[in-house]
Amino acid sequence: MEQQDILSPHNSMIDDIPQKLESVFSVIYRTRMADVPILNDKIKVRAVGFRPWNTAYLGIMITPWFMNLMLLPGETENWDDQKNLSSLTHTFPSGNYEFLVGFEAEIGKYQSCSLFSPMFDFADNNAAIETAEAAMKELMNADNLDQGDINNQQIENIWHGLEEPPKNSQKVGEASSSKSSPSGKSFTEKIDQPISRRELLRGAPFLDEDE
Repeated sequence: MEQQDILSPHNSMIDDIPQKLESVFSVIYRTRMADVPILNDKIKVRAVGFRPWNTAYLGIMITPWFMNLMLLPGETENWDDQKNLSSLTHTFPSGNYEFLVGFEAEIGKYQSCSLFSPMFDFADNNAAIETAEAAMKELMNADNLDQGDINNQQIENIWHGLEEPPKNSQKVGEASSSKSSPSGKSFTEKIDQPISRRELLRGAPFLDEDE
């Protein structure tokens, strides 16, 4: 039996998308992810900032094990022919980003771009939500445009300290390539400054480290 995309505007309004996503990923949290050691149980399942974008819906999905940009098909979209785990590049004001195709029976086909995984650097749920809201803002900020595309493997490498962002991508703290932001700045001050996409995706403006 063919799966129906219950998030399609033919079946649901955009206001219903966050509730549906949170329901699906909450079940995944309690079942498939139960007792998996990468969970940060201080983080709750939340869908943040979902809105129409071109012919799709765009937002950020937060779970205790990841924070991902997520795209869902819109009214004129049909992603049934997209192969699971295939990659597609989408262009935002801040540049090009690689998304991977995923599938959940209760959702249908979706596309996601990893921002953070695992989630241990977030002290609490509010910090994760604030970061997601700021990331959505910076994603649409053309001042963050730098050379080169961002792909999921590069994001993971930068986030885990296996790869440094190119020097020419630094726009804040030009001399620093660490994850830490300059001390003494408020969260609002950090996100009001232009940042490179690689800084955005490795959390530099949002996460302070005491190391």
